[in-house]
Amino acid sequence: MDGDPRRRVPRTDALLTDPRLADAEHRLGRTLVKSVIADAQQRARRGDIAPEEVAEHAVAALPAGATSLKAVINATGVVVHTNLGRAPLSQAAVDAIVTAAGATDVEFDLETGRRARRGRGALAALAAAVPTAEGVHVVNNNAAALLLAAMTLAPGKEMIVSRGELIEIGDGFRLPALMESAGARIREVGTTNRTHLRDYADAIGPDTGFVLKVHPSNYLVSGFTSGVSVRELAGLDPPLVVDIGSGLLAPHPLMPDEPDATTVLADGADLVTASGDKLLGGPQAGLLFGTGEVIERLRRHPAARALRVDKLTLAALEATLVGPPTPVARALDADVRSLQTRAQTLVAALPEAGAVACIAAVGGGGAPGVELPSFAVSLPERYAAALRVGNPAVVGRLENGRCLLDLRTVAPEDDSRLVEAVRACS
Repeated sequence: MDGDPRRRVPRTDALLTDPRLADAEHRLGRTLVKSVIADAQQRARRGDIAPEEVAEHAVAALPAGATSLKAVINATGVVVHTNLGRAPLSQAAVDAIVTAAGATDVEFDLETGRRARRGRGALAALAAAVPTAEGVHVVNNNAAALLLAAMTLAPGKEMIVSRGELIEIGDGFRLPALMESAGARIREVGTTNRTHLRDYADAIGPDTGFVLKVHPSNYLVSGFTSGVSVRELAGLDPPLVVDIGSGLLAPHPLMPDEPDATTVLADGADLVTASGDKLLGGPQAGLLFGTGEVIERLRRHPAARALRVDKLTLAALEATLVGPPTPVARALDADVRSLQTRAQTLVAALPEAGAVACIAAVGGGGAPGVELPSFAVSLPERYAAALRVGNPAVVGRLENGRCLLDLRTVAPEDDSRLVEAVRACS
């Protein structure tokens, strides 16, 4: 037994004196580093590696940061990919988060030394982006925005909504259940495919809290259909709440049928709700725009405190609104000829690759009928799995037996990293 190599496996305290592991302990924390060391020690005890190699393997296995999340290059062609975290933040937003990570003046006036309105910079930027809004507010996501609206405007009352707009959002959450959890009741009007103004008018009564119009942003209903416009609904007596979903603040030429906050408010909506991490290209947030009276009621509701966003979100949102074009905006506005040139350049540096025309999508529940012409690097199907577990991780899509890396969703500055990832899988 004295010759058993397992007896030569170095102890944890000895390994922690290695300068590389000691530095990692300072950056990543003792618990994480010790877990990496334990894994390497166990490999040595099994005989997978020599005892003398434990330190090297532990160092090689150290993560880049103290999180289990892994950075991914989105080559799916879906601009706002929910499973990949929706909108990637701009560098300006990332820098703003770093600034906000320490002590900040988020709720403090440095000149007077007194308490100040929380997130005033972000709120001012949001108001400037939607000039038709008398008031603005921010909560932690769009579902929270709708929940706050229901709790404030229709507690114990009815919300009138078209049957064709009783949507299910991500992970099986359904709009009726969400709103009913706030103590409101759903009053369905019309049919699945056709709803008329008279359906809404006939349903209005003493128990009506508000009329709700929901944009079915992640599906299309075509054929024998009809709906009621915001302008028509605004002529009714109850408050009108419109969920535009994908977070477009102003009209966009690529998405003429996608509602935007500026226009919807101009058409007479009392309250508009939207997501911050979709077409806006910012952090996860629920954005509320509306009349001054309605916004103030929402802001003063006791639940608003429970739904508020933190200083990191406020910082990233402000930087998104006032900073340079976001990665989402850059992807949407990308020139197809430039994408083709990039694809041909990358293919010239890669084995088994070809440049192909393809179609990208907006994603994130926005503009489901819009097709975005694009170009991709086409590889044999076997590359897909290897790229997903590589470093950097690359997620493409499978199409006609090929792995496509759609460049519309890959930042040009990531092209060299993409080449390295593909070469590592060859």
